[in-house]
Amino acid sequence: MKEQQATEDKAAGGHHLPAQHHTRVMEPSEAHLLIIEDNLSNFRLMARLLATHGIRHCVWKTSGSQVLELAESLPRLDLILTDIYLPGEDGFQILKRLRAHPRFAETLIIAVTSEATPENLERARQAGFDGFIGKPINTIRFPAQISQLLRGEAVWELT
Repeated sequence: MKEQQATEDKAAGGHHLPAQHHTRVMEPSEAHLLIIEDNLSNFRLMARLLATHGIRHCVWKTSGSQVLELAESLPRLDLILTDIYLPGEDGFQILKRLRAHPRFAETLIIAVTSEATPENLERARQAGFDGFIGKPINTIRFPAQISQLLRGEAVWELT
């Protein structure tokens, strides 16, 4: 088990989620998610995969416009999956605004992008994202990736 964790840590660049981001382990059925995704097909795929994995609380936003206002209106928010390249405000700008808000400073925020390059992964890591999932979404891996995140484990994957 420790050997597997060490392998996963090495694959994740040796980084763990920051301790202040996500202090409790939760079951998927307990999690409240926000997906910021401008492509309807991508959102539908993620939502379907999340639903079959037991996630019942999932909200969708198509752009960064008013995302902070939407997030504030939600009674609870455990995980945010955001595309990086969105119309208007990109995922990096969204991350910065959310992190500046005391309520979301410790919320898990994961970059999800079709521009899954080592450079973008490193840029996301440096910007303060808590993880990175490349598109196209791997329908086999995606539920496991979400479970890992909800257990406080790092996910930094290009594919």
